[in-house]
Amino acid sequence: MTNRLVFLASGNGSNLQAVLNACETGELPAQVVAVISDHKAAYALVRAKQHSVPAIYHAWKPYKGVGQSRQEYDTDLAEIVASYNPDLIVLGGWMRILTMSFLSHFPMRVINLHPALPGTFPGTHAIQRAYKAIQRDEIEHTGVMVHFVPDEGVDNGPVIAKEIVPIYPQDSLENLEERIHAVEHRLLIKGIAAALAKNSIATQ
Repeated sequence: MTNRLVFLASGNGSNLQAVLNACETGELPAQVVAVISDHKAAYALVRAKQHSVPAIYHAWKPYKGVGQSRQEYDTDLAEIVASYNPDLIVLGGWMRILTMSFLSHFPMRVINLHPALPGTFPGTHAIQRAYKAIQRDEIEHTGVMVHFVPDEGVDNGPVIAKEIVPIYPQDSLENLEERIHAVEHRLLIKGIAAALAKNSIATQ
């Protein structure tokens, strides 16, 4: 039986593209059954439509505009996601912290891709912060990780896969970003496969 993935993305969706390609070639024994974004103009939604995958825009602004909470937004998001019966929810560039109103519905079934190593540069702009840190001789390398999202902690859940990315003296920020993105695309496939295998064993 093919594993079902729901992908959450806020932006360009290059990591989504890597997953879609891996699913279609059989490298990843899974199928992306829905893509959800909190940004109407997210190119991730275009990528989904190009692959005949349902593309859903779930906006935060209407909730905020009438004084509703993040928890209410997340409860409705969980209902949308659950309707696709996913084996795994993949956060690939999802720029909104999920509350337990969402996460409690999918224990150990939500994973996140983060462009830094465990314990370093949690939150946004991790690549830029790593680049500045190397200029100050504070670090020698950075990396990428895929981890479970069990709670509302930021980029600190149990690690599924990680890989060091070197930073070279001659690097520009653009060089580093390109190298990290290349690792992200590969590591996310590895992380999804490992998470699916782990969950399969746990449910046997």
